[in-house]
Amino acid sequence: MGKEPRTELPVKDRSERDLADRILRERMEQISHKLLVLSGKGGVGKSTVAANLATALAGAGKRVGLLDVDVHGPSIPKLMGLDGLPALGDDEVLHPVKSVKGVKVMSIGFLLPREDTPVVWRGPRKYHLIRQFLQQVDWGELDFLVIDAPPGTGDEPLAVAELVRPRVLAVLVTTPQDLAVADVRRSVNFCNEVNLPIIGILENMSGLACPACGHRIELFKSGGGEKLAKATGLRFLGSIPIDPKIVDCGDSGTPFAADPATSPTAKAFARAIEPILAVDAQPDVHTVSRPVRKRKAL
Repeated sequence: MGKEPRTELPVKDRSERDLADRILRERMEQISHKLLVLSGKGGVGKSTVAANLATALAGAGKRVGLLDVDVHGPSIPKLMGLDGLPALGDDEVLHPVKSVKGVKVMSIGFLLPREDTPVVWRGPRKYHLIRQFLQQVDWGELDFLVIDAPPGTGDEPLAVAELVRPRVLAVLVTTPQDLAVADVRRSVNFCNEVNLPIIGILENMSGLACPACGHRIELFKSGGGEKLAKATGLRFLGSIPIDPKIVDCGDSGTPFAADPATSPTAKAFARAIEPILAVDAQPDVHTVSRPVRKRKAL
């Protein structure tokens, strides 16, 4: 009869993994709150929300990091005005790149030889990279680490939900139309499945204020995000209207939240993050903001 298959790691490998786990825990313990920005739907402006969320929190005097785990479409470097810059470090430690507002940023975009270089990876390599970003990046002490995940409920958000604990909250981003809301509802169920508290739902691209007359135009309907929040028993963080300046801000790498007095959209975003700024004063927020299991039909 042949030997039984070995089910345990060799002692050396096990000790190395234990050391890596300890370093990861120590890194995460230095971060008071992790905010995982999710959406089951692409094209809802999730990365724009993440970049402006981090910038607004930094503008409020918080120590903030911004981690881009969208391995295949990293847009955070461009949105933060940091594209073309390299991440410095060695095999043991990587140093995040700082934005003008002091946000510490890390993305695979800093590690690629060219901006148009594709990342053709399967799940295990993406998991390893995300773990590397959390374990080896010298984040230091932070009040918030904002994490921009790709759309959907696959490898990247699942890896983050597993690795960044404790004190992690999800921010769900949707646009008003039914198609987007249905996909974001899957993200609500995802958070429920992996025991991830949700701080609230944000409705992006919610109407357009005509620059000529000020009349509000409902390009994608309105109210879908608020309706989803009510149906799931979650907090509604507010509505962010469309503003043509957002395109200019994204292309120039200057988040509109850097100057919240400049537009109604920036002001709306500042109001939307008030519950997030308040989490330091709510020690139990990581245990109470959960989706209800029984939901009304939308």
